[in-house]
Amino acid sequence: MKSVAAGVAASHPATARTGVRILQAGGSAADAAVAAVLACCVAETVYTGLGGGGFATYFEASSGKVTCLDFFVAVPGLDGDRKPEAMVAVDVFFGGLPQIYSIGGASVAVPGVPAGLGEVHRRWGRLPWREVVAPAAGLARTGVLLPAAHARTLESCAPALAYGEGAALYQPGGRLLQGDELLFHPGLATAMDALASDGPEVFYTGEYGEVLVDTVRAAGGTIGPADLAEYRVHETPVDHATMAGHRVHARHDLNRTVDTIGALPDDLSRPRRAPGVASALLNRGRQRLGDTTNVSVVDAEGNACVITTTLGLGAGVWLPGLGINLNSMLGEGELLTDDLAPGRRMYSYMCPLVVIAPDGGLAVAAGSAGASRIRTALVDTLLGVLVDGLSVPEAIARPRFHVVEDTVHAEAGCPPAELAALADAGWQIVEWPEINHYFGGVTAVGRAGAAGDPRRGGVGLLL
Repeated sequence: MKSVAAGVAASHPATARTGVRILQAGGSAADAAVAAVLACCVAETVYTGLGGGGFATYFEASSGKVTCLDFFVAVPGLDGDRKPEAMVAVDVFFGGLPQIYSIGGASVAVPGVPAGLGEVHRRWGRLPWREVVAPAAGLARTGVLLPAAHARTLESCAPALAYGEGAALYQPGGRLLQGDELLFHPGLATAMDALASDGPEVFYTGEYGEVLVDTVRAAGGTIGPADLAEYRVHETPVDHATMAGHRVHARHDLNRTVDTIGALPDDLSRPRRAPGVASALLNRGRQRLGDTTNVSVVDAEGNACVITTTLGLGAGVWLPGLGINLNSMLGEGELLTDDLAPGRRMYSYMCPLVVIAPDGGLAVAAGSAGASRIRTALVDTLLGVLVDGLSVPEAIARPRFHVVEDTVHAEAGCPPAELAALADAGWQIVEWPEINHYFGGVTAVGRAGAAGDPRRGGVGLLL
């Protein structure tokens, strides 16, 4: 049985190196993934942070069991003692068009990242918690270089990220940070040190929980002590679908990625599959910018841990003296539904997954950024690896297409024969002039290698 080499794939070199460092120290896939996500909260703050939420999928090699944990943000209001004030509208340019987003205190939902990472470590970690947090605390003391791909995201999201206190961090002197310039968050090392010594509870029932409540309420939000005290990480049902004899395991996300894989055509040869794949991937409604990031880790025993996290755009509400931006998920209109009562989890497109080979071993551990394009990016990557015989780096880097209503948006370099097959089937075709971060940001470790998405400045490192 061919096995997956131990390795880490992430959307920042510092994040990936942190995961590898923990694996080399004898850590499990869970230890390395938690350490890497904490590094994301320092190095990838245009996408994520301790004030956000996420999901984790864990594969236990010895038993073959797959577990999904939900630590996404929750709707505040359990305290019931105040109503939200108006949110702050900002124009963010996406695909060359302005889109209105809402940030500010009223957009902040109850964060889940600290609790979620603590639970992943509690269940599957083997190194001491302090040792897992230490690399991120070190990065927070020095700051990290901003990759060029992240700088391009910052340019799109500047109205939200460089709002209020964020202006001094992301736009010092009135000029946005550029690629390979230092991103530094004063106070974040203090927060990481407290997380290491006091555990995740410091952000819920501890000192920083009080700071969070006071800060959000002063900015017009509603989070209260009960919201934080009642927050729990949930174990969520795992579903699966089959692709090329492999079983893909994941949670049911807002785009229903597992169901999409199950609905793919029987004939997956190129270019004949293109119209059937497009039909399965059909998306409806306006496409929104997705600030998300993913870490995929496999350890030497073949265990895998995939964690996807997000801040939304970030609320522009910073915990004073701690360098932490809070999430803006209540300002993400497409995630708001009528059943979101106080205490309920919000919905998400995020879908960390694992693929089990016919021999029962791990074949791929993967996840993606990109809001509604997460499903597109993951499905195309899996088709590349499992059907087309590509390496993981080749599958992630190749051009892909995304479907909205009756239109196929195709990256530069999509095979002409596939575009012709799509046009013949009645789809409108919009050809993009480049490979673009709109089309997601996959990170994956598999039997065919490891890679982060070049659209997001990603890297894959094998031990």
